[in-house]
Amino acid sequence: MVATVSKPNSSKSITDWLGDEADSLLSYQAKVSQDQIHLPGPDWVNRIFSQSDRSPQVLRSLQQLYSHGHLANTGYLSILPVDQGIEHSAAASFAPNPIYFDPENIIKLALSGGCNAIATTLGVLGMMSRKYAHRIPFIVKLNHNELLSYPKEYDQIMFASVEQAWNLGAVAVGATIYFGSPESTRQIQEVSKAFARAHELGMATILWCYLRNDVFKQDKDYHLAADLTGQANHIGVTIEADIIKQKLPENNGGYKAVSDAIGKSYGRTDDLVYSKLTSEHPIDLTRYQVLNCYAGRAGLINSGGSSGKDDFAQAIRTAVINKRAGGCGLISGRKTFQREFKEGVKLFHLIQEVYLSDEISIA
Repeated sequence: MVATVSKPNSSKSITDWLGDEADSLLSYQAKVSQDQIHLPGPDWVNRIFSQSDRSPQVLRSLQQLYSHGHLANTGYLSILPVDQGIEHSAAASFAPNPIYFDPENIIKLALSGGCNAIATTLGVLGMMSRKYAHRIPFIVKLNHNELLSYPKEYDQIMFASVEQAWNLGAVAVGATIYFGSPESTRQIQEVSKAFARAHELGMATILWCYLRNDVFKQDKDYHLAADLTGQANHIGVTIEADIIKQKLPENNGGYKAVSDAIGKSYGRTDDLVYSKLTSEHPIDLTRYQVLNCYAGRAGLINSGGSSGKDDFAQAIRTAVINKRAGGCGLISGRKTFQREFKEGVKLFHLIQEVYLSDEISIA
């Protein structure tokens, strides 16, 4: 029997938002035991990173991230990311709510929403740094995919330097790598170098671990496969990303699907991944992502996804899956800033209540 937990910002309970999936998502026990992963908690930075090579300055920056907003000192993160003005164009991103052409309103949304941090472009944070850098942790997104050029290309290129992020008061830098793309080798080298420099300057590092290759699109979109995204995560923690940002997995078996499509073996995996370590359940698929983040030592935050008509239900579903799988939070952009300000704030609060609820346990 699943407990019904009422939330202060809504007449609906979490079980109401989850609908027919409530029992499956709230009662499921994962195949990989929680004893095999490192779970978020109030002592997260001290328990996990104090034994790493991170400097005292990096530990302080990480603690700032985990000590701000409604989820402060829980081990969980709620972050507003707004890099879509470059990634998707300012028109596509901000036309639904033009107040967000103004950088200050982006930061105000993160503050009002009780977020741990705001992750956005050099320009947005630089424009408002003296007013807000001491009021909410800044994360500078260093690279972007620019879509104004023709022919259109998909390539993450550096827009900012680590030194610029440090100068405007950021506590962390973020970057994206398109794993599987023709440009991935260069991106890995660039981001690894940038993350090393960020750690030297005392900043934390967050990696958007995305897949990008048309071969991943077969009978299903295997850009969202647990086995492939899990390996992307594993490469990400190898270059010392302190936090991994990944899309919620929707399927599995990407290695086999690609091998079948190209008519020869692609990559390397193990049958145990699909029998012992995962199932078709979304919590198992997400736990496999956590497992690849050094068994959770680097926290996994999942993406809230694009905006649509069921944003509240989808965001709460993602938060429940991430938390029960052993992840450390949610990063929610378009679902929050492409709606009225008060509704965006409300959505952040509902997401945060999932992580604050004692009723929602680790699977």
